Amino acid sequence: MAIYLPELDPENTFFPKPETALDEPNGLLAFGGDLQPARLLAAYRQGIFPWYSNGEPILWWSPAPRAIFLPNEFKPSKSLRKFYRKSGYQITLNNACHDVIRQCADCRSPEETWITEDMIQAYQTMHNLGHCHSVEVWHQEKLVGGFYGLQIGSVFCGESMFSLADNASKIALWFFCRHFSDQGGTLIDCQVMNNHLESLGALEIPRAPFMQQLHQQRAAIIKPNSFAPQTLKIPIE
Repeated sequence: MAIYLPELDPENTFFPKPETALDEPNGLLAFGGDLQPARLLAAYRQGIFPWYSNGEPILWWSPAPRAIFLPNEFKPSKSLRKFYRKSGYQITLNNACHDVIRQCADCRSPEETWITEDMIQAYQTMHNLGHCHSVEVWHQEKLVGGFYGLQIGSVFCGESMFSLADNASKIALWFFCRHFSDQGGTLIDCQVMNNHLESLGALEIPRAPFMQQLHQQRAAIIKPNSFAPQTLKIPIE
């Protein structure tokens, strides 16, 4: 069956409305354009993100339903708290964003990953401009887990996570949820639900309420220096 998609104009950052995205494949909205910072920011502000493989044109998506976390509601299990106390893990923010992006790409096979070299360079550029941020988990000075994404107002748009040690991505999310909520963050967008996100407690909401929250929160201002490089700490009961 043929699929007809709008092609983005290389001269501007206009996107079709997300509600015009296809039902099958879920959320496919448009193709073309580029991965320049202005276009990426315009996309994320509208609940749109790029997702494509090597050899394909850039594909833009806005799926429904949407997978999210509410950072102020994330509750780690007793077993995760107990594990963390014995783990020796250290959790940092924005200490190694480039390495996290690269690890997220390298932990998947070339056939599985959407994190192409162009995507890696684009999000590294976004980090250099102060838009893309990472959470890192360290064990004995080795990077063993983390994730990265873009901040849009009080929304954090998660892109990818990796884990090379037990519970590393869970602990990264736990510490970030606490930190982000404390700084005024209200929503973490995870794009599409999968088994791992579900095991972490992600929720699914329809497109309309997701877009309403995004539009309300994308211009919100969180505390200054919220994403300054730092070590994240949580009092453990």
